[in-house]
Amino acid sequence: MQYPNIVEFEVTGDYALFTDPITRVGGEKCTYQVPTYEALKGILSSIYWKPTLIWYIDKVRVMHPIQTEVKGVRPIKYNGGNDLAYYTYLKDCRYQVQAHFEWNENRPELAADRNENKHHEIARRMIRKGGRRDIFLGTRECQGYVEPCVFGEGKGYYDDLPHLHFGLSVHGITYADEAYSEETKGKMTVNFWYPEMENGVIVFPKPQDCPHHKTLHEMQVKPFGTAAENFSGLREFGEVL
Repeated sequence: MQYPNIVEFEVTGDYALFTDPITRVGGEKCTYQVPTYEALKGILSSIYWKPTLIWYIDKVRVMHPIQTEVKGVRPIKYNGGNDLAYYTYLKDCRYQVQAHFEWNENRPELAADRNENKHHEIARRMIRKGGRRDIFLGTRECQGYVEPCVFGEGKGYYDDLPHLHFGLSVHGITYADEAYSEETKGKMTVNFWYPEMENGVIVFPKPQDCPHHKTLHEMQVKPFGTAAENFSGLREFGEVL
């Protein structure tokens, strides 16, 4: 399905760490071979985010060869001091991303803000400016950079590779304010799937279409007041000043 509010951008970085949670036991971290849905959604949220809408990553194109590099790091211990650990990073990363947004039906109080053209144009402008907030490829130490692109243009390293499977992988996390069913309301849910790359492109399902889901714990939705309540609060704040 083709959506009218599609955005396309390219994200690059010297290193990336799309962490496989299984490898985090004991402090060691090892990256997935390709970016996760949640990591790309986080990048797009750093570019432009509003609670009125939900970003959906449609597909990603891997432009550079998948290469890893192991680094020795000294993370801080919870009880003080430092530890020694080895992190496995992806290096020389470059991805093309295509995504779109849909209205967040869990936020009826923000229905008045559902102006598709406004949000689409702001998002495209923020992509041209490199994002509203800093961009990271998975973790804080992996700085990234974004710029507009046309998805599919240019030569990708895996363009001629018909099919590649990556096994069971974390797709992303569904928070309570983005619940898509009765089972996910008021809960934090993690979604799993089996990513496949065809000619360098990975097409993502929506969170609700993933084959496996696991509820982590209960979670409350942060409420937002109505426009009248917000205006009243600002007026009272101004009177105090």
